Amino acid sequence: MEKNLAKNYNPKDFEDRIYAQWESKGAFRAEIDPDKKPFTIVMPPPNITGQLHMGHALDQTLQDVLTRWKRMQGFSALWLPGSDHASIATEVKVVEKIRNDEGLEKEDLGREEFLKRAWQWKEVYGGRITEQCRKLGDSCDWSRERFTMDEGCNKAVNEMFVRLYNKGLIYRGNRLINWCPECGTSLSDAEVEHEDKNGKYWYFRYPAVDGGEGIVVATSRPETMFADEAIAVHPEDERYKELIGKKVLLPLVGKEIPIIADTYPDPEKGTGAVKITPAHDPNDFEVGERHSLARTSCINLDATMNELAGKYNGMDRFECRKAWVTDLEAAGYLVKTEEKVIPSGGCYRCNTVIEPMLSDQWFVKMEGLAKPAIEAAKNGTLEHVPDRFEKIYLHWLENIRDWCISRQLWWGHRIPAYYCEDCGEMMVSTEVPEKCTKCGSTNIRQDEDVLDTWFSSGLWPFSTLGWPEQTEDLKYFYPTDVLVTGYDIIFFWVVRMVFSALEMTGEVPFKYVYVHGLVRDAEGRKMSKSLGNGIDPLEVIDQVGADALRFMLMTGISPGNDMRFKEDKLEASRNFANKLWNASRFVIMNLQDEDGNFKEMASEETGMDHIVLRDEDKWILSRVNDAVQYVTSSMDKFDLALAGQRVYEVIWNEYCDWYIELVKGRLYGEDEEDKKVARFVLVRALKDMLKLLHPFMPFITEEIWGFLPKNAPAKDNPDNFLIKESWPVVDAKLTYDVEVKKLEMAMEAIRNIRNIRAEAEAAPSRKLRAVILSTGKDLEYIKAGERYIKSLANITEISFIEDKAQVPEEVMSAVMGGVEIFIPLDDLLDYKAELERLTKEKARLEGEVKRVVGKLSNQGFVAKAPEKVINEEKEKQAKYEDMLAKVIARLELVEKKL
Repeated sequence: MEKNLAKNYNPKDFEDRIYAQWESKGAFRAEIDPDKKPFTIVMPPPNITGQLHMGHALDQTLQDVLTRWKRMQGFSALWLPGSDHASIATEVKVVEKIRNDEGLEKEDLGREEFLKRAWQWKEVYGGRITEQCRKLGDSCDWSRERFTMDEGCNKAVNEMFVRLYNKGLIYRGNRLINWCPECGTSLSDAEVEHEDKNGKYWYFRYPAVDGGEGIVVATSRPETMFADEAIAVHPEDERYKELIGKKVLLPLVGKEIPIIADTYPDPEKGTGAVKITPAHDPNDFEVGERHSLARTSCINLDATMNELAGKYNGMDRFECRKAWVTDLEAAGYLVKTEEKVIPSGGCYRCNTVIEPMLSDQWFVKMEGLAKPAIEAAKNGTLEHVPDRFEKIYLHWLENIRDWCISRQLWWGHRIPAYYCEDCGEMMVSTEVPEKCTKCGSTNIRQDEDVLDTWFSSGLWPFSTLGWPEQTEDLKYFYPTDVLVTGYDIIFFWVVRMVFSALEMTGEVPFKYVYVHGLVRDAEGRKMSKSLGNGIDPLEVIDQVGADALRFMLMTGISPGNDMRFKEDKLEASRNFANKLWNASRFVIMNLQDEDGNFKEMASEETGMDHIVLRDEDKWILSRVNDAVQYVTSSMDKFDLALAGQRVYEVIWNEYCDWYIELVKGRLYGEDEEDKKVARFVLVRALKDMLKLLHPFMPFITEEIWGFLPKNAPAKDNPDNFLIKESWPVVDAKLTYDVEVKKLEMAMEAIRNIRNIRAEAEAAPSRKLRAVILSTGKDLEYIKAGERYIKSLANITEISFIEDKAQVPEEVMSAVMGGVEIFIPLDDLLDYKAELERLTKEKARLEGEVKRVVGKLSNQGFVAKAPEKVINEEKEKQAKYEDMLAKVIARLELVEKKL
């Protein structure tokens, strides 16, 4: 093995190698250990049709950070991976493949042959995304990987269906559902993507049957008028009280329609009168139920018009709309047209406009299931992070409708309902019945439909652990601890998991729901194929490594909020990795062949009490100790970005920029014991910082760890992997308040002297003298830092004074608390060069002043220019005149010196 890191940081050299080592050695394996507390996260299962996108990268990195942290804290940490069968999405892909490869439709193959093709698709493409997860560094227990349609999950799905059915919570009924004409299946409310679009409201007059004026109704969907069953008005709307109970005619059709009173219409909207079409609108359906209206439908499942539409029969719904409106207008029934923003629902898979349709489907009664889930949030059993998302969760549950769970697809969990072809008996069972329970016939067929994908996904936290069997995994790892998810699927998935778990297991499926936002592009736009602004995380990893991507994501996010993907932030993360690499390489290069764990310097019994630590040693140990406390506390509160930022600061700002510079002289000195102490502290601090950083940047930290002196291999970490090391804990003995005060005062002095040097444009190599004015404790502390100030600020001599009268006349100064620093101008300036520079600056500023004054003296400009522009020019004049005055004063001073 090489004795040091490679000269240049190149993540491609080690990221894949390290992951393979972790996986081959079982570093991610979670064991049932009665001496350890469990910590469990189930991965939101990505679709087998997809590939890793930036949303996955964020979601999975969050989970990995939490899992690695808890593993290091001594928990038996299980991050359980898996993938989702995604009924609609996968069926669409498989149908396309069959059509392209074989020139056939799925119906040509039949169900059995089609499913063979679907499973082949899963075998080919299902593992693709899990390999991509490995590139990101996901420390999942791959030995427990699950699939939503594997045998165990299918058993769980059937068990839940049968239990709910037997309790009367699942029923089959003819109700209004969301229908996708393109996919040819029903959708749940959560699978409909709502979007406001520019559209129209048409106002039509329905003439009264008795020859009266009738009533005007506004609609955005005139093609559904053929299925109108009533006109509803509010019972307290004075305009229409006399019309309630009367009838109007459906324009051009002549069908008589009653005017009914219902609280659904809003007198303030439109005309206050609403056409009621129970078969094509969910709100109208409810009104129809209250008034026992007929449910007539005028649209077919393929979104064409049916015979109820008369001459428009067979036309596409939107083509019918155009023709029908034209005909109504020609006949004089169109009162007016209004441009409006219209709410529209589209299929989440194909974006086809959803058509509310009456259909025989399977439903889950939600009211009873929702109540325990609501209570779990209200009593704190289930917590949302941040807590504002609880309102969304509660709003969805408190307004939930019965859930349509059947889908007209072939790929998915087939509904465990069986029908006797001889007597019509229906049997619901976890197993295929051998014969009819009523007539004994063996002529039995299974329901053709499959279950909504979210039905099986709702069982994910416990079906993956073996439920309905009481497995050892289920007993130990369930309930899980944290569910990490984007805010866009709180109602899609989270709600279903909670009510399913409470009903089936009696417990919430997880304690915390950590909600994150979306990764948007640099301009704040949502990433999408249509915009072409998507960023492939695998390409990013190929360019800068997984660690840089992970760290950028983790330090750029705050719970619940969106983040922007910016190249400069990514570059900053890679620069951080490079800085750590070079600093670690310097440390390793300076190590000797001393005992790996410096046993004689820091035993468990004596700690470091007998080591002669210098102030800078105590300072860095104290700062790292403080970082341990801050990072751990932040992680406990899910403030992962704050935790990551603090690790960055202690490594870059404190360890690399200060401590390494402070000890370089000691490493090259003559005092062997002091050199050994410096090496010890360098390694001790670096090890703790690598531990803190490991959850965020696992690859680089593991690679560096492999080159550092080791402790003796632990029983549960024989390979000396950092991933299996213990998380650092706060050590009260490493609190050195006085030394920290001394060092930080010296550092502040160094920064101020560097600023003075920069302001005077004096080269860093220029030797300077300093005069420091202070009294009391501050003087004591600043004197203690004399050697640091001299070394790092390039100061040859420091005069400490307590009386301002002792300050030289011509100086540049800085104030820091109770300390003032003065640098003689003679030391800072090359007067000849400064005279030349100031002369040029004086000429430049005089030209600027002359230009601005001339502009403001031009009456034509002043008369025509906006007041804002004139004020800006006046501000420039004042600024240039002030700068010129300072330059002239400085010139006079310099000229005296020459």
